[in-house]
Amino acid sequence: MDIVALLGAVMGLGFISGINLYATILAIGLALRFNLFTPPAYLQELAVLGHPYVLIPAGIAFVAEFFADKIPWVDSVWDSFHTFIRPIGAVVILAAGVTDLPPAVEVGLVILCGSVALLSHSTKAGTRVVANHSPEPFTNTLLSLTEDAITFIGAWLLFSHPVILFCIVLIFVLAALWILPKLYRLVRRQIGRVRDVFRNASRRIRGQDTIIEQP
Repeated sequence: MDIVALLGAVMGLGFISGINLYATILAIGLALRFNLFTPPAYLQELAVLGHPYVLIPAGIAFVAEFFADKIPWVDSVWDSFHTFIRPIGAVVILAAGVTDLPPAVEVGLVILCGSVALLSHSTKAGTRVVANHSPEPFTNTLLSLTEDAITFIGAWLLFSHPVILFCIVLIFVLAALWILPKLYRLVRRQIGRVRDVFRNASRRIRGQDTIIEQP
């Protein structure tokens, strides 16, 4: 077994699931249902994603996310609801799909997959909060379409070139660990500015009320 290919598939699954869980399920499920790819022996059980009972709800959720993800601030609300859904979804998919590995190895891979999913989700969500402060609405649409493309390309690389996907995800992890603290501080400043606006507006309203109440 190629360890790098295994890590590429596991980390790649977490990476694209953290960006768009429903697109990940659709891409992998449809590809396996129509025999576009043959999964490696240790991921044979991923074929369950091609069952209609999985594809239909995933398709409905994907359509909902496709539109919600392109509306400023609605995308951030959507991301907040998916903070746990995407990483847990990645963990569930891998736990159901991985086979023929020692239990300890499976547990370690599941933890790795969930961690990468949480990291990619956090990076996506933080980037969207910053983008939502842009005065024009096109940034969100461009980001969303780019993320959709990354998800489908990542699903293709997962089966066809897992070693390349491993390198891509590894670079992403290193970059995200460097960027996220800066992104977190930027988001905190943005939230602080919004809080100051509401606080100042509240003070002005209270001041006007005091003037009106004076005889």
